[in-house]
Amino acid sequence: MIQDHPWYAQYPEGTPREIGPLPFANLIDFFQAACTKYASRVAFENLGRQMTFAELDRLSTAFAAYLQHDLGLRKGERIAIQMPNLLQFPVAFIGSLKAGLIVVNTNPLYTPREMEYQFNDAGVSAVVIVSNFAHNLQQIAHKIKAKHLIVTSMGDLLGPLKGALVNFVVKRVKKLVPHYHLPQAINFKAALKAGAARSWQKPLVDAEDVAVLQYTGGTTGISKGAQLSHRNIIAHNEMVTQWFRPYLEQGGGQDIIITAIPMYHIFALTVNGVLMISTGVKNVLITNPRDIPGFVKELRKHKFSIMTGVNTLFNGLLHNPDFKNLDFSHLKGAIGGGMAVQDVVAKKWLEVTGKPLAEGYGLSETSPVLCCNPLNGKHRLGTIGIPVPSTEVAIFDDNGNTVPQGQPGEICARGPQVMRGYWQKDNEGVFFAGGWFRTGDIGIMDDQGFFRIVDRKKDMIKVSGFNVYPNEIENVLAGHTKVLEVACIGVPDEKSGEAIKAFVVKKDPSLTEEELKAYCHENLTNYKVPRHFEFRSELPKSNVRKILRRELKEQERVAAT
Repeated sequence: MIQDHPWYAQYPEGTPREIGPLPFANLIDFFQAACTKYASRVAFENLGRQMTFAELDRLSTAFAAYLQHDLGLRKGERIAIQMPNLLQFPVAFIGSLKAGLIVVNTNPLYTPREMEYQFNDAGVSAVVIVSNFAHNLQQIAHKIKAKHLIVTSMGDLLGPLKGALVNFVVKRVKKLVPHYHLPQAINFKAALKAGAARSWQKPLVDAEDVAVLQYTGGTTGISKGAQLSHRNIIAHNEMVTQWFRPYLEQGGGQDIIITAIPMYHIFALTVNGVLMISTGVKNVLITNPRDIPGFVKELRKHKFSIMTGVNTLFNGLLHNPDFKNLDFSHLKGAIGGGMAVQDVVAKKWLEVTGKPLAEGYGLSETSPVLCCNPLNGKHRLGTIGIPVPSTEVAIFDDNGNTVPQGQPGEICARGPQVMRGYWQKDNEGVFFAGGWFRTGDIGIMDDQGFFRIVDRKKDMIKVSGFNVYPNEIENVLAGHTKVLEVACIGVPDEKSGEAIKAFVVKKDPSLTEEELKAYCHENLTNYKVPRHFEFRSELPKSNVRKILRRELKEQERVAAT
């Protein structure tokens, strides 16, 4: 039994402190139960094509049968899935699990070098990839162990006529499919057709078997595969199901969630994917959320009730002139994760939509949710909320001792959603004694049990011996009316050791460095005021539009040499 903590007083009424026994032995049973219960409902929609739960079950079973019989893949082998948000993703993901395989989620924007490392580190036997990026796979096909390559085109599951049209436009008109030569590759549609004629054999899968290798930079640099078991993901789903109850339809209707975060990202995979499948929610997949005008046009078609995203995505929507004219009458709220949600963005979201933008927190290693703001109106701006059921979170010093309440330290957590460790890596230092996972994030817990992220431990800037956290500086600068986006890093300085440099994207072209310095002096103590400013037209972002400080650091390092 988890000991008493102050955050329990903030729990929404009826939310249990702990989850009960897991209702399923593995994710195969989990998905089959959901697809049977909601068979006639729409499970996913993408590019105007809808897929019911019954169809999802049928296609994923056909894919599993193909993997088992035609490719001869066996339980425990690894399969990489590398594509954006398309209907093919849930089919391939669930089908791979039904075959007893371990799914290796892969970012389509990876370079050939990054693909080669991940595929070889995981020892993948097969790769499922969208044709837009197959030219990268061609470059490394002879360097990886995978013998089976399955290629799909964007329109493959959109129906004969629309699918052919989309594939023609993507390849011939928009020129988004560079030439590639993979004569050994298997066509995804052909694989489904062949599998449909086979008999699927349900594998014996234990709750402790690994289901997903979720690659992450981790807390110490090199990309590592977090081993997430069937038990981890099912337990995580029980936790977030309890937490999301205020946002989920309790009657006979069907909620609609907008999935702009790629499903190969752990947040979208287990919250937008697993949770929404288990609760019968219709999932609208956004293939290219970077196209904000196109994204807003798609939003206009749906009476959406839930949206997840990262701070830069919400900020981008809020700065689109057509977004404010959408119908938000069905919206219950939005969840922000992946990076800190800035106060100015959360306030603007509430002003425009009339519904809260609640911040949550988690990592690939924790399936991912550890904390989230209560979704019953008790959310606290500027915090990541409180731990979800069956989850303990504490603040530790570098020696593994808890720090006094209100003092900063490393956020550590334990619970049934926490991974067993990294795939084939030395896990020394990953956990403190007692099974506490070390997140690498610096945080504080207040007297009400709410946690606040100060910053990533590795991003902290040392200015004349003082600790400066970029999140704080960025949050202040983002409040300036002429600033669109901002990122801060530390750069070498002879006098102070490090100095703060701010990279700013202007909202108003008239913005000057002098204005920003004056604004910072009004809102920050002197040693926290950036010494250097650089205006840019855009900032480097990840596939989920998270601003990448590490790329800015690398650019500064190269420029200094």
